[in-house]
Amino acid sequence: MRRTAPRAFGLAAPLMIAPRDPLDDAFPLGDGTADTAAVVQCPYCGEAVEIALDPGSGARQEYVEDCPVCCNPWVVEVRYGPDGSAEVRVEAQD
Repeated sequence: MRRTAPRAFGLAAPLMIAPRDPLDDAFPLGDGTADTAAVVQCPYCGEAVEIALDPGSGARQEYVEDCPVCCNPWVVEVRYGPDGSAEVRVEAQD
């Protein structure tokens, strides 16, 4: 006689439904790749620096980040294309 595992209280397992994420419109399903790093040149000291990117923060981003070499603040602009590639621009925060 074959035995099966009992179900809790005779109920079927609940279905998991994920809430609608507004970023799904900005990043349609594809191969799941998006740039997560970029090399930029500091507008103050001229050093080439690799910075981390966060594709989950939206297709268009603007924020302030300090240069890890000279500590001066940059304005970082990131624009993601439909293929997940990032265009990154860094300017002095003057």
